[in-house]
Amino acid sequence: MSNPKVQDVLLVGLGAVGAVYSLILTRSGLAHVTVVARSNYDAVNDHGVHFKSHKYGEITGWRPDHLVRSVAEAADRPYSYVFLATKAVPERITTPSLLAPLLSSPYADAYPQPAYILLQNGLNVAVDLYHALVKLGKGEPRIISTATWIYTNLLEPNVVEHSNFENMTVGVYRYNNFTAESNTPAEASLLEDVASMLKAGGTSVTVVPEVQRIKFSKNMWNVAFSTVATLTSYPSTAIFRAPPTDPSNMYSPYVYPTTAHLIAKYTIPNIRCALQELIVLGQFFLIFLESIHSNPLPGRTIGYPDTPDGLPSSIVDTVIERTRERHSTPDSSHKLSMLIDMEKGQPIEVEVIVGEVVRMARDRGVEMPRVEMLYALLLVVQNQILRKLEENK
Repeated sequence: MSNPKVQDVLLVGLGAVGAVYSLILTRSGLAHVTVVARSNYDAVNDHGVHFKSHKYGEITGWRPDHLVRSVAEAADRPYSYVFLATKAVPERITTPSLLAPLLSSPYADAYPQPAYILLQNGLNVAVDLYHALVKLGKGEPRIISTATWIYTNLLEPNVVEHSNFENMTVGVYRYNNFTAESNTPAEASLLEDVASMLKAGGTSVTVVPEVQRIKFSKNMWNVAFSTVATLTSYPSTAIFRAPPTDPSNMYSPYVYPTTAHLIAKYTIPNIRCALQELIVLGQFFLIFLESIHSNPLPGRTIGYPDTPDGLPSSIVDTVIERTRERHSTPDSSHKLSMLIDMEKGQPIEVEVIVGEVVRMARDRGVEMPRVEMLYALLLVVQNQILRKLEENK
């Protein structure tokens, strides 16, 4: 039996998520991995990456096969796959702008376009890349969208903390199609090739025929809890964790008893209402208009069914209770990435996580006053982060 083919893979963005998946791809033995490290190139080039991982162990001085400073520097060879692991902050840079060296001459004339795998949070993050690839005119765009669950933080520019867990769901991105029920043979082959490479590296991957509903469900966690954590400057333990009772095991933050009843009466119910607004959007059909028109109005409805493999209404309780379980234990230390970015003075993913939801709702005539309020307030936070970054140039 011949050995599996080793494929050239480019990964853009060596933050915490990018570092872990660079390690996984390298571990697979199926990929020669080039990594673009934009802000932490010097630290990684000089000392390598130090992983503190409960799953993969303590690894010091790790380096990918090839480390570069920019996408332009990486555009010297063809790639089978390009993984994008940067934060999605279109206010700073759009995906086509970031990947411009791959989407223009001389690269686009010399090499076939790779398949693009987007590891980014949020909704509709593939839209501008899709349009850029269509405009390029090199065939039907091949974009894989992902929903990625991972607990990892960048402690220092080259120090990555990682839990014992990461999990990815992958599916083909189809423009303006939220309800596909199957993959074509070509799509299935593409997805299985990517999944087998990641699985060989040690991670869990699920292939689905339609991934946007999974991303929508995952985004509900971020809309409900990342926003509140960022606006209050406190992690979810400040909503769910009881005060310490063992003097030898003190922790903070926790829900201080004096006004705990008010958090139970107002904070948690309002989070629940925000989640219910998202359910209405996800399950929404323009029933009246569709009863008039013989054909559905493309782009106007999402229409995920209220089923376990769609968008079940029960996910509201699931999101709240699983967050409560995760953030009520004495050893809970996890912070959502939006709060971490805000604390570091880095731009937050407000547009792709919350702004896109608001725009999707407005396009469909769905009201979501609580989510819109969260978005409106986070816009101020983002505005000031961008201001400070500009002033400190």
